[in-house]
Amino acid sequence: MLFEKISSGKEWEEKVGYSRAVVAGRHIFISGTTAVGEDGEVVGKNDIYLQTRKCILLIEKALKEAGASLEHVVRTRTFITDIDQWEAFGKAHQEFFGEIKPAATLVEVSKLIHSDLMVEIEVDAMLDSESEK
Repeated sequence: MLFEKISSGKEWEEKVGYSRAVVAGRHIFISGTTAVGEDGEVVGKNDIYLQTRKCILLIEKALKEAGASLEHVVRTRTFITDIDQWEAFGKAHQEFFGEIKPAATLVEVSKLIHSDLMVEIEVDAMLDSESEK
């Protein structure tokens, strides 16, 4: 099986040794995504709703590059630094995935890679067929 590796071009991919996304046949795996803008700054500081929206928009961009869309997402895994903010996170998640309804996991973690980050999301998606791209 051939693997297509998608890069965002960010320095962290080379430093750490990972891909933004990997396409393996019909499966698409999107790496953990945080709310960091093109300028390298955290988007939505102190606002988990805005950070969640930014994460999903970045995920959507990677999915498009892989020949898919949010409708192809079958699972989301989310790590947040304050579980008490689950409703604000859930509002943003529902706005994008309310009709799609992927399997989902939400877990509280003690911290993420930057102190201003409140949420990190990874997704798995699946194309209907390998030729769908």
